[in-house]
Amino acid sequence: MPRGSKELTEARKNEIITACAKLYKTMSFKEITIKEIGNVTSFTRTSIYNYFQTKEEIFLALLQREYELWVSDLKRIQNEHEKMTTSEFADALAHSLEERRNLLKIMSMNHYDMEENSRVERLVDFKIVYGQALAEVRNCLDKFFIEMTEQDKQDFIYSFFPFMFGIYPYTVVTEKQKEAMKQANVNYVYMSIYDITYSEVKKLFGDSNVVV
Repeated sequence: MPRGSKELTEARKNEIITACAKLYKTMSFKEITIKEIGNVTSFTRTSIYNYFQTKEEIFLALLQREYELWVSDLKRIQNEHEKMTTSEFADALAHSLEERRNLLKIMSMNHYDMEENSRVERLVDFKIVYGQALAEVRNCLDKFFIEMTEQDKQDFIYSFFPFMFGIYPYTVVTEKQKEAMKQANVNYVYMSIYDITYSEVKKLFGDSNVVV
């Protein structure tokens, strides 16, 4: 790790993560390299290795930042409401994920590779924030749905979080994929991030007649 203040270290790490996020808007995970990331930072490519050893560690840090933003969204939902119906909570949760497109994209495509090719300490940092996300969803359930049993809350969390891995590929479809589905005669209903999340949350609360 290079000498310097903690603030400088964090600033450079954030610059690297932001550069990766910028590239990810137009390039795929496979296309992005540390060299490409270095080209859009203010320091040399080799300096990146002082902060991240692999490309996967950079993406894991980006995913961690996305989770931190989502945790803030979940806390805001709790702070802004004293009570919520299932429909209101489903609406708020769906909107919160609608704003976290990168979170859903990275989760669905590269999660295993990122964890497998990152150092344990980087993985621990990520898991701490992931745990905070679990806790904040649980806090929402504790506050707004006191009638739910402990098992109900556990079932909700362990159904919703795995569901999140499928949101992006089911809602962000390329023209090439649409054409393939058409030629394969697959009758597929395309939904938005908001619609599919709202529908799932309502179903987890036991509403099987969901209209979105």
